Amino acid sequence: MIVMKFGGSSVESRATIGRLVSIVRDRIERRPVVVVSAMGKTTNRLLEIAAAAAGGRREEALEQLGRLEEFHLREGGEAGGDVARHFAELADLVRGLAALGELTPRSIDAISSFGERISSRIVTRAFTDAGIEAAHMDARQVIVTDSRHTEAAPLYAQCYERLAAAIPPLAAGKVVVMGGFIGATEDGITTTLGRGGSDFTAALAGAGIGAEEIQIWTDVDGMLTCDPRIRPGGRRLRTISFAEAAELAYFGAKVLHPATVLPAIEKNIPVLILNSRRPEVEGTRIVAERVPCMNPVKSIACKPNITVVDIHSTRMLMAYGFLRRIFEVFDRFETPVDMVATSEISVSLTIDNANSLPRIRAELEQFAEVSVESGQAIVCLVGDNIRSTPGIAGRAFRALNGVNIRMISQGASLLNLSFVVAGADLKRALAALDEEFFSELDPNVFE
Repeated sequence: MIVMKFGGSSVESRATIGRLVSIVRDRIERRPVVVVSAMGKTTNRLLEIAAAAAGGRREEALEQLGRLEEFHLREGGEAGGDVARHFAELADLVRGLAALGELTPRSIDAISSFGERISSRIVTRAFTDAGIEAAHMDARQVIVTDSRHTEAAPLYAQCYERLAAAIPPLAAGKVVVMGGFIGATEDGITTTLGRGGSDFTAALAGAGIGAEEIQIWTDVDGMLTCDPRIRPGGRRLRTISFAEAAELAYFGAKVLHPATVLPAIEKNIPVLILNSRRPEVEGTRIVAERVPCMNPVKSIACKPNITVVDIHSTRMLMAYGFLRRIFEVFDRFETPVDMVATSEISVSLTIDNANSLPRIRAELEQFAEVSVESGQAIVCLVGDNIRSTPGIAGRAFRALNGVNIRMISQGASLLNLSFVVAGADLKRALAALDEEFFSELDPNVFE
């Protein structure tokens, strides 16, 4: 069996769904299990509708919901009955939110789950209409999570047990279709896995059924040497290790959710990144073992819109517990830290979610001076050979001559070398590093 996950751009219209059906048909002998995202930008639109309803704009919310239903009926082919039934339930939810006047994490999960619940029904019907036997699996029956709404964590043992029991019997004679992103608590309350959760669902499904391969079908040819949205013209990586892919995903590679690789690593299942618009391209294969390469750097990841927080306290000179006190504050407000640079009396760190920063800052200022600088960007060089190649940092800094480097960090894995630059300097920094490290490429690793 294989797992094939299709993102929102691969199910955004009747035409793209037809292409999905053709791609799966070509691999039907491998007993595919198909995981789909919501159609296009449906999840964003559902959240806007929920916010409007909870904000007292009931009629506006229902009008937006009507337009979204028209879109799904138009693009959903013959699945009109399923679509109408789900939107009737959605309308009841919207009215309830308007009456309540409050949008809780639980209600956010309830309404945002409908994107995948509807798209998976539409895709199941598309297979049937194309003469391919298919079975729909409600992901909430097999993806068991904790109750941390909007960012739920899977309960792995329960997930794997349910997946192994439910999926293989269905996949013996049919294409199994399930929605990504969604799950449920042990009590059956709908949850969502957070940003990129459909990739996570695919990896969980692959690990649970012992798939031979997990395929992530998106709208790019694979993992590239640089983010094409910021610097076009990057070269495709043929093969990359799980460790390298995880670093790239965490530091901004949008084609893969960082958590996706975890179940795959555990079960040693290869992950392929493929393009549903160009299925003939071989994509990028992510494997457990280290991939030999003549290039020291495999790819350059970047995270724009970063905030740097500087924390300074002369009172902590020769004292212990300074770092613990700092990170307890960030932990309390559930704000992840990307990079850290320290000295005895000061700490600089970066965050990409500044929603809780005012409260974090207020607590930190009880024992330290705090300054904040927004509009920064992380640039991250990733590659197995960084750990064993002398002079990588020197080459990077020479290439970045004229660009002010705000922070520097090398990860404990020794797979990455990262630095912070002003957001305005990001494109210039990427161009200089691309020229420095990718002027010559190992043909066994790069296309």
